[in-house]
Amino acid sequence: MRRREFLAAGTTLAAVSAAAIQTPNTQAADDSTKALEAVPRPGATPNTPFAVNVEMWFQKQRSFLEKIEAASELGFPAIEFWPYENKPIAEAAALLKQKNMAVSQFTAWGFGTELNNPNSDHQKFIKKIEESCDIADQLDCDLFTVVIGNNIKGVSKQEMHNAAIAGLKLVAARCEERKKTIIIEPMNPRNHPGHCLYGGQDAIAICQAVGSPSVKINWDLYHMQIVDGDLCMKMKEGMDYIGYLQLADNPGRHEPGTGEINYTRVFQEIKSLNYSGYVGLECTPAVDDLTAARRIYQADSF
Repeated sequence: MRRREFLAAGTTLAAVSAAAIQTPNTQAADDSTKALEAVPRPGATPNTPFAVNVEMWFQKQRSFLEKIEAASELGFPAIEFWPYENKPIAEAAALLKQKNMAVSQFTAWGFGTELNNPNSDHQKFIKKIEESCDIADQLDCDLFTVVIGNNIKGVSKQEMHNAAIAGLKLVAARCEERKKTIIIEPMNPRNHPGHCLYGGQDAIAICQAVGSPSVKINWDLYHMQIVDGDLCMKMKEGMDYIGYLQLADNPGRHEPGTGEINYTRVFQEIKSLNYSGYVGLECTPAVDDLTAARRIYQADSF
């Protein structure tokens, strides 16, 4: 056989072999796609209850109420959102009740340098937490996020953490009384350079120092993957201090199935740890809202 004929024959054989090998996988993928398309409201996932972050997920909808409507149409049982200021909280509470939806958590205290400032008397923080408890009551919600703060020039990390601990101690008893839980959120240096709290270890240390069941951690798996890695083991080790879980895939901060994290395995671990709360979807859809919801459903199917 001449070389040209040999190569031609080899190419044909390889194509036939590849088709034979790939056909079952392609068929399975097609079947999976059709099955997902048959799910009318993919936000109603089979194992894990998710709270969609309406600020990040729904970019086309302009108003807060429109975002809630969109979340309901996709079947999500709950939402989360960022600051409550300038939002129609009473109207949102009524709409959520009508849709049989919950608010998992919202942001009570955002980025700044007042909580972690050693020279602060924390009065602004105390007032904001009291106000957040009132908002949470309106929404029938018992969690809200507190961001510890950005770096302060000339102040060490431990000094900033100590200041935050002092501020959290001032509001912890009141939160216990009102049956609310502050969840502090460690960030990652890639998205939030210049922040004073990264990773699970320091967040756990702050919770231990405060010593209150009303101060726990907003354990965002996206941030944790970038800072700590070893997601399942770290989550298991920190579970006593975890008040809430959030996620996004990495890189990109999109929905599961778009990055490196095996979220099906992570969801199985969450279930095995008997975590009973919502998991917040603080991510932006890679393609569109519906496709992202279907990917969540697929990752949660085990």
